[in-house]
Amino acid sequence: MVIKHSKKIAKSKKAPKTFILDTNVILHDSSCIHQFQENDVIIPLTVIEELDHFKRGSQVINLNAREFARSLDAMTGSALFNGGVSMGKNKGKMRIAISKGNNAEIKNIFQEDSPDHRILTTAYEWNKKIGDKSTVVLVSKDVNLRMKAKALGIQAEDYTTDRVKSVEELYSGKEVIDNFNDDIIVKLFQPPHEVEAGKILKKFSGEIIPNKYYILRNMNRSALAYLDNENAFIKKVDKSITYGINPRNAEQTFAIHALTNFDVPLVTLTGKAGTGKTLLTLAGALSVKKNYRQIYVARPVVPLSNKDIGFLPGDVQSKLEPYMQPLWDNIKVIQDQFSENDKSHQAINTMIKDQKLVVEPLSYIRGRSLQRIFFIVDEAQNLTPHEIKTIITRVGEGSKIVFTGDIYQIDHPYLDSQSNGLTYLIDHFKGQKLYAHINLEKGERSELAELASNLL
Repeated sequence: MVIKHSKKIAKSKKAPKTFILDTNVILHDSSCIHQFQENDVIIPLTVIEELDHFKRGSQVINLNAREFARSLDAMTGSALFNGGVSMGKNKGKMRIAISKGNNAEIKNIFQEDSPDHRILTTAYEWNKKIGDKSTVVLVSKDVNLRMKAKALGIQAEDYTTDRVKSVEELYSGKEVIDNFNDDIIVKLFQPPHEVEAGKILKKFSGEIIPNKYYILRNMNRSALAYLDNENAFIKKVDKSITYGINPRNAEQTFAIHALTNFDVPLVTLTGKAGTGKTLLTLAGALSVKKNYRQIYVARPVVPLSNKDIGFLPGDVQSKLEPYMQPLWDNIKVIQDQFSENDKSHQAINTMIKDQKLVVEPLSYIRGRSLQRIFFIVDEAQNLTPHEIKTIITRVGEGSKIVFTGDIYQIDHPYLDSQSNGLTYLIDHFKGQKLYAHINLEKGERSELAELASNLL
């Protein structure tokens, strides 16, 4: 991580480093300049020019561009373009660097005059000016720009302040305990279907985490259970058909339980394609719809930020329809579990007509009141940590919010399995009593789909 480098510098009493920031770092985190501790930060003037193109709009990147502009405006005086402005006690300085076009050596290698190459020029010139290649670092979310910098002998790294350490060790939300006490399992099957957690989990499990799910088994029998959010009782989890959807494995049963548990207002579901994340979430929401005034289903439209959507024909609504269609497909699957004359089938049509069930792009959330809403965010792996925080902090009383996604299937150009918002959320909310998580492992779409997912 960037910050870790600065800690090492402080311990070894070396001179502060100089970090040169790419535009995408600021669009990712508008407060990024304050994350480098005692080190200096340089913003190439080209970055300021690029940020100007992002000032208008309602996407988070547009908000970050405006917020950063306000931060710069507060740093008045010519020092911002000369010696730099201090960012606070025990902090480094920040300055804006002006370069006169591309450096001649960079022109010979990369002939195109682009913002990326002008940022490279700034890094290249400061690398020569300081003379110590280990102290000048270009920070970018763009792997190609980092590769170009390294080719020129410039140290480059990703912005990793909000990056989790290991995806392999990410909280799964469940645990299998073999050789579990048979008497306790028998007791779970008897009213009130719970046992005091106390020393039981300390003996059989290493972690005591509220709302964690368990598969308890021995040679004689097995049971599905969870630890309540007060860490007081292990309670039995029953498998049940939910709005026509029958969970096919233990993880799906746990997911349905978390989705319909009113004591848990925040739920995350992860898993590869075909594990049933979206379908289960919609079924869970429909089964408890009476407790909420609206079911709001949204997903980020990644190409919208990259402006690819502008090339599609039609008005805004017709351009967005292809991105929303998978959600409608899942609603149709649930509806088809019932005959057309069935009340449950007709109820979905009525909810859609009365705007009680709404499917929209995530960008439309701005300005909405999220009171008593069952809010579903699909494809959440394409959100940044800051976007996740923005969404959750808008949730009002009586609402439930569910994030679903596959942390390995990311369409965002500057995110990966360790830096996306969904991974960040799981890592930081683990152990909170208002939160539950389940990682769905087994694909249930079809035998062929499961085989393709594993082999290809």
